[in-house]
This record gives sequence, C-alpha cells and structure tokens, in this order.
Amino acid sequence: MWTSRRRTRAALVVAALSLTALTAACGGTGAGRTAAAAAGGAGSKGGAVLKIKDPGNSGPLAVAKKEGILEKRLAEVGATVQWGGSYASFTATVDAVRSGSINVLEGAISPVLGYLVSGKDIKIFSVTDPVTDPAAPQTDGLVVKPDSPIKTVKDLVGKQVAVNKGGRGEYLLLLALQEAGIPADQVKRVYLNPDQGASAFATGKVDAWWAIVRAYPEVVAKGARVVVHGRDLKDRDLNMQAARTELLTEHPEVVRVYLKVLQELTEEARQNPGRFQNVFLTQGPTALSGPRLEEENAKSRYANIPRSATPADASYVTDVAGIFQKYGVLPTAVNPEDVIFTLKPAA
Repeated sequence: MWTSRRRTRAALVVAALSLTALTAACGGTGAGRTAAAAAGGAGSKGGAVLKIKDPGNSGPLAVAKKEGILEKRLAEVGATVQWGGSYASFTATVDAVRSGSINVLEGAISPVLGYLVSGKDIKIFSVTDPVTDPAAPQTDGLVVKPDSPIKTVKDLVGKQVAVNKGGRGEYLLLLALQEAGIPADQVKRVYLNPDQGASAFATGKVDAWWAIVRAYPEVVAKGARVVVHGRDLKDRDLNMQAARTELLTEHPEVVRVYLKVLQELTEEARQNPGRFQNVFLTQGPTALSGPRLEEENAKSRYANIPRSATPADASYVTDVAGIFQKYGVLPTAVNPEDVIFTLKPAA
C-alpha cells in the first residue's frame, strides 16, 4: 500500500516537471520570454504597451498625446500607450529602445543602420517619401558663419565639421564630399549631438556644422550661411518609423493603429498646420512665433504621409549603407531584410 502511494506521488512530480518544461519550451513563462515581452511592450495583464518618447510641443504625436487619441484607438485592440522622456539625439533614443523604455521611434534610415551594427532588435516598418516640391522649406543644411571663407564643399578640406555620429548629418556630409570629389579623410568629422553641435558652432570650435531637424532653422534664423542642402544632393535617406521586433511580430495590430493615427494626423496637419504647433505651451523655449512659426507651418503643409515600408525600399537601405560602409562608418554590408519589416494589413 505504502509503495503504491510513493509510486503515485513520484508519477505526479514527473508529470508536473514535464508540464513545466513543455511550457518553458513553448515560451509561456520562461524568464527570457518575460524579458523579451517587457522590452517589446507586453503589459503585466498581457495587453501590449506602446512606448513612445515625449513628442514635445509640436507635431502629430503631440496632438495625439494632448487629446488622448492613441489611448482611445489602442483600447480598441486591448493595448495601451506609455509616454516616455525626451532625448537629445537619435542615439540617446535608441539607448532607451535597447533598455526597453521605448519600443517605437522615428528618425531616418541612416542612424538605424548604425544601431543595427550591435543588434537586430529593431526594424523599420514605415517610411516617408522625400519632399520634392521646390517651394517646400529646407529641413537641413551645411552651415557656416556669415564671414566664413568656406563657399563650397571643396573649401572644407582641412576644416572641422560637426555631425551626429552614424546619423543623417554624417551621411549627408560624406555624400556631399563624394559628389564634390573630396576624399573624406581630408575633412575632420567632429561627432556631436544636436545640442553640442549648436554650442560648438556658436563658439567657433568647429568650422561648419551639418544642422538637421529643428536645429537647422534655428541656426539659420541666427544668421548662419548655408553652403549646401541635403536636397541638393542625391540623398537616399528617408524619414522612417521603427519598432522593436517583438512588438512588430507579436502585436502588429498595435503598430498598425499607431501608423494609422500618424497618417491621419499628418494629413490633417497638411490642411490645418496651426493646430499642430505650440500644442502644450504658447510661451517658453519650445513655443514658436513669427517667421519660425510660419516656417514650421509650411513644412506641415508640404509633408508627405508616412506609408508602410515594403521590400522595394531595400534600395534606399542599400544606398545609405553603401556610403557608410565605403567610409568606414559601418564595418560590413547591411542586409535589407535585417532592417525592413513589412507590416501586413489586418486580416
């Protein structure tokens, strides 16, 4: 009788251990699975969490945050949104992606390629085609002081130029040098984030600076002279949206909602740009007025609508990666399949 009980108890223990092993193998409760889910955006109750950096005081995402648009739309698919902090550069943002604090981010193809050298945990799911209308405001440029002797790209030989490392600024500088026939090693690249670049340029610590995004119109408004714009070059770098692979593969419905909201608000901003500026504050360092406000409104009017990335966009990745690899920014070639994620329509 006692032997029979011991055998029954032993059989139950073996069955329990087998069930635990099977569950872990299927990825249900293992520690690795939990860590990946947290980084990808799975909440404690199983619903996905969209983690986005603070959008600041302007743009479609700022309006989405203020009006709770994403919260409402994500609730329809059982998901939530978590707004994070602000970051000085794309590099700082991807550090937050790596830690799991952010799982969706915007930027350009170029800095994503630099990030993917050390990991393949994010992919591009949306791109925005370049603005080609000559009436649209410029969004970047190689700037110098008004009295600088630098008149053309060829005058950069022996000079120091501030750029964001492995980002759009460095890509555009290398592209400009290549098109001008200037060996890249004849121009010193000084790696600085946008805030540092602005300071170094203002104090004369660098001879030139490739200013991008908000830094560009601000430095031009202060009197900087533009030598060349990205739009003057054969620029293949696209604005993009990327996300952690766990979020894309496990919760594509959440990413679809995010992209749809972004598309709708970008279209609205084209028609009513004033609503998308000074969203939270009308005074202070992030508030705009006068010519600067009008310039940002004009950018919104000419902005293209983000679209889903497709395999055809591999050529953009290959071209940008080719420049980086040629000049040693990337150690090896990049496989576009490691970069682009095709977000399929909902079933």
